[in-house]
Amino acid sequence: MARLLPHFFICLCLLFSHVAQAQPAARAEQFTLANGLTLIVKPDRRAPTAVHMLWLRVGSMDEVDGTSGVAHLLEHMMFKGTPSVKAGDFSRRVAALGGRENAFTNKDYTGFYQQIPANRLEDVMKLEADRFANNQWPDEEFAKELEVVKEERRMRTEDSPRALIEEALDATVFMASGYRRPVVGWMSDLDAMTPADARDFYRRWYVPANAAVVVAGDVDVAQVRLLAEKYYGVLPARPVPARKPRVEPVQVGIRRIDFKAPAEQAYIALAFKVPALQSLAATAPQDQDALALTVLAAVLDGYSGARLERALTQGENRVADNAGADNGLWGRGPQLFTLEGVPAQGKTAAQVEAALREQVARVAREGVTEAELNRVKTQWVASAVYKRDSVFNQARELGTHWAQGLPLDADEQLIARLRAVTAEQVKAVAAKYFNDDQLTVAVLLPQPLDKTRKPRAPQTGELR
Repeated sequence: MARLLPHFFICLCLLFSHVAQAQPAARAEQFTLANGLTLIVKPDRRAPTAVHMLWLRVGSMDEVDGTSGVAHLLEHMMFKGTPSVKAGDFSRRVAALGGRENAFTNKDYTGFYQQIPANRLEDVMKLEADRFANNQWPDEEFAKELEVVKEERRMRTEDSPRALIEEALDATVFMASGYRRPVVGWMSDLDAMTPADARDFYRRWYVPANAAVVVAGDVDVAQVRLLAEKYYGVLPARPVPARKPRVEPVQVGIRRIDFKAPAEQAYIALAFKVPALQSLAATAPQDQDALALTVLAAVLDGYSGARLERALTQGENRVADNAGADNGLWGRGPQLFTLEGVPAQGKTAAQVEAALREQVARVAREGVTEAELNRVKTQWVASAVYKRDSVFNQARELGTHWAQGLPLDADEQLIARLRAVTAEQVKAVAAKYFNDDQLTVAVLLPQPLDKTRKPRAPQTGELR
């Protein structure tokens, strides 16, 4: 499962503001049904289509040890039927309506979506509400889908050195947080997974008060609200389970892992623990630091020819084939600022590590220029001018905000806060958060490739 880059997300946010200034658009509206379910509606009448999404504020971070991967596996099982819809019929019915659909799970949330002609919105709302409330399947169906998920792990994780080292890095960085477990699950946990594990997770977390329905597109707010009351509002209310805090212990020294895997090139990742943005409205020092760290990541790696590219990958003394920086910014769990690179031929991971850290240290010593800050903000808008202009992205953004406890206008607030970040703030965070006590380093040590190994044959079933 690919990581979503926060500075890409910021691009989308900045673009939304840019488009809104050029062509005023209807604002999203939010309602809470009597059973606790949240409804968010965003009209956009440029095309006769609509996106319907169901979001659950539950992901792999909510699992317990021994059942890693159950949130993702349950996402698969949601396509396996209800008393009125046979296994596989959900997707066939959406296709027959002229739509497309899929689902996704990550550490923070789970989502299901359909993109359909706007006049078929009621049909998919009825289908989604049915499986949300009445998902059921025989044990034999679970056993088949479990094998599909295992193959997904083999293909997307075990056959990918980069995915394997990212998995190992998370498991080393985090001790208490649920972020230490892979979304797809450890293979030993999948081997031991039972139908009861998935059914228990479903009963526990798939409740109206832990869900949001997001509808965007060529729709009328009042009509969508009536449909939501008709299909979702009748579902019985149940309490959301209490979530116990999983506070990370303070790290008191650098952590390092050497990871061996068949690969053509080495790779190094440096993960620094940094504060997450808790509130867009607050002015707490840690919130200001989280924003400044995001700007720092963009100065280092936010545009073609940014600092890391120039310093590490160009010229006679280049040490890396590529290099990057990313700041987590926000999420339901603790966040990381990551530096990464692939050593150039004849160079070592240690040389890349030193070069990456030197670029941050240089910012801490010398700061950044106003020209750099202005270029970053201009580039964010320019690079996303077409990417944000879609109904699907609007719906996904609104759902992501809800899942993380953010307001509907989080994009606009974020723009304002980022534009207020100063060069002095960027310099200060570069000096504050990049010491060894907050650092975990992972190095991929390439092993010989097995050239006789044949690619895996796709297994029957859909890898979502």
